[in-house]
Amino acid sequence: MTIWNRRGVRAAIALTSVLAAIVVIGAVTEGRLAAQPSRASRCPGDNGGLALSPGFCATVFADNLGHVRHLAVAADGTLYANSWSGRYYRRAPPAGGFLIALKDIDRDGRADSVQRFGATPRAGGTGGTGIALYDGALYAEENGRILRYALTPGASVPAGAPTEVVSGLPLTGDHPMHPFAIDAKGDLFVDLASATNACQAANRMAGARGRDLCIEKRTRGGIWRYDADKTGQVFSPAERYASGIRNAEGLAFDAAGRLFATQHGRDQLYQNWPRLYTAEQSAELPAEELIEVTQGADYGWPECYYDQNRKKLVLAPEYGGDGGRAVGLCADRRGPVAAFPGHWAPNALAIYLGDKFPAGYRGGAFIAFHGSWNRAPLPQAGFNVVFQPLADGKAAGPYVVFADGFDGGHKEPGRAAFRPSGLAVAPDGALFVSDDVHGRIWRITYDGDGSDKVTPARTGSYSATASSRASPPEGVHRDAGRKAQPLPTPPGATAEQVALGDRIYHGEASNGACSGCHGSDGGGSSVGPPLSTGQWLWTDGSLDSLRSIIARGVPKPKRYQGAMPPMGGSPLTPSDLAAVSAYVWAISHANHR
Repeated sequence: MTIWNRRGVRAAIALTSVLAAIVVIGAVTEGRLAAQPSRASRCPGDNGGLALSPGFCATVFADNLGHVRHLAVAADGTLYANSWSGRYYRRAPPAGGFLIALKDIDRDGRADSVQRFGATPRAGGTGGTGIALYDGALYAEENGRILRYALTPGASVPAGAPTEVVSGLPLTGDHPMHPFAIDAKGDLFVDLASATNACQAANRMAGARGRDLCIEKRTRGGIWRYDADKTGQVFSPAERYASGIRNAEGLAFDAAGRLFATQHGRDQLYQNWPRLYTAEQSAELPAEELIEVTQGADYGWPECYYDQNRKKLVLAPEYGGDGGRAVGLCADRRGPVAAFPGHWAPNALAIYLGDKFPAGYRGGAFIAFHGSWNRAPLPQAGFNVVFQPLADGKAAGPYVVFADGFDGGHKEPGRAAFRPSGLAVAPDGALFVSDDVHGRIWRITYDGDGSDKVTPARTGSYSATASSRASPPEGVHRDAGRKAQPLPTPPGATAEQVALGDRIYHGEASNGACSGCHGSDGGGSSVGPPLSTGQWLWTDGSLDSLRSIIARGVPKPKRYQGAMPPMGGSPLTPSDLAAVSAYVWAISHANHR
C-alpha cells in the first residue's frame, strides 16, 4: 500500500505492500539448482533463518507478537501491524490491543519500542487483517468493521477512540477477513472474499453442483469501494467495484495508481470431482493469481478458474466444466497479470516503489505466500516470499522465490515454524515481512553494489522453469524418511490395517488427503482439528464412530473452517475406510497408553 494525503499527493514514503512470487515445487533447470553468485555475504548473523536473493540481508525486527497479519509504515518509520485471533488460530494472543506500533529508535534494525492499542481480547476483540495509513490517520479492520484512528504528530499510538468508517462487513463462511487499500483520492477498496469454495449447493461436498444463480456473488467474492474520508458507511451490495474474485488477500497500487490484487484459487477439484481430475492435477490446479482490478470487471469465480498450464480461464466442474477443456462463458471473464502454482495461498502484496533495491526490483511485486494445506499427494508448498517483475502493469519476466526458509523444514500448516502473512516497504526502502504463527517480523535490506539481477534465493529455491527431470520417477513424498512410531491396534482391527491406514492418511495410498487438513503428525491445523489428543468434536473416539464420521463427512464444522467431504474427499473402498479409521484410532491412543 502507498501512504497518501487528502490532496492526493504521495506522502514522503511509498508504502508498498509486497507481491511475493513463488517457486514451483521441485522445479529445476536442466535438473540442477539455478546457478548462484559466489560472492560472500556481508550480512551479519543468519538472516533470521531466511535464505534470500543475492545481495540482501535480514534481521529479526520483532518477535513473539501474536498472529501478525498485514503491515503499514508511516513516514517517520513507525511500523504498524494488525494481528488477529480468529478461528484460524489455536494459540492465545498476547495481552493488550491487537494493533501494534513498532519503532527502531537506535537504528540497529530491531524494534526498541513496541506499543499495543485498539481492541483487546479481554474486551471481546478478535483483531483483524487489513491496515493502512491515510491523511494523518491509521485505518484498521476489526470484527467486520474498518476503524479510523487519528494520529498526533510525534506520537506513535493514537490517544483517542477510533471512529467507524465502514460497518457490517460479512463475517460468515470460509473467508471472514477483510484486507483493504486506500488510494490517492481516498477511495477505500475492501476485499469481501467468498463464503464458499465454489458456490455449491452443499459447500465442498463431492458432486455438489454450483448454484445456477450464485446469490452469494452479490455480497461476496469481489472488491467493494468506500470513501476513506466518510464515517458511518454501512456495507451493502451497491458498493461492489469488481466481482468474481474468490479471495483477494493482498492489495496494492503501482506508481501509476493501478490497483493490483492477489487471488486464492479454489480448492478440491479432485476431492469433489474425481472422475474429472487426478489427485496430482488437483494439487497443482488452479493457479494462484495476480490480477489488475478495474471497475466492473469479472474475474471468473465461481464459474471459472485459471489453468496455468493451458494459460486460460476454463469452466469449473460445478458449472458444466469437463476437467479443463471447456471454456464457455469464461471467454468473457478477466484473466490474471501473472499466475503461480496452486494452493500456495498469496496473503499479501507489495509493489516496490522505493529506490534502494537494484533496478530489476523497482516497480515489481512482492507476494507473501502463506503456504498450502491441500496439495496431497504432493508435498505442501509455498511458505515463502516471491518477486514478480512488472512493467507498465504487465508481467515482465518469470517470478523468483525471493525469501525462503520460513517453514523451518516443515512445509505444512500445523508444523511450519513461520508463515508469511504481511508485507510493507519502509521510507528507507527496506522490506518488512510478518508471520502469523509466532508473530515474527523480518526487516530485509539490500547490501550489494546495485549490480545484482533478479535471482532466486541462494538456498533451498529452484528455478521457476520445470524440466522433464523435475522429480524422481518413484515420486516425492512429504514424509519420506519419517520415523515410524509404534502404534496400538484397536480392538477388532489388525496391525496390517493400521499400517495401511498410515499410508492412506499420508497420501501414499488410495489418494488419501487426511494429512493436508489434520497435519502429518495428526496435530491439526487451522483447517482441521487434531486427531492425536484423544479429544473429539463429533465422535466418542470409538473405532465404529470414527469409521462413521469419516464415511459421511463433516459438511458443517463446529470450530474449524474446513468442511470435510465424505471419505475425506478420497475414493476409499470399505477396506480403505476400515484401515484409515484404525490408524486414526491408533494415533489418538498412542500417547495415552
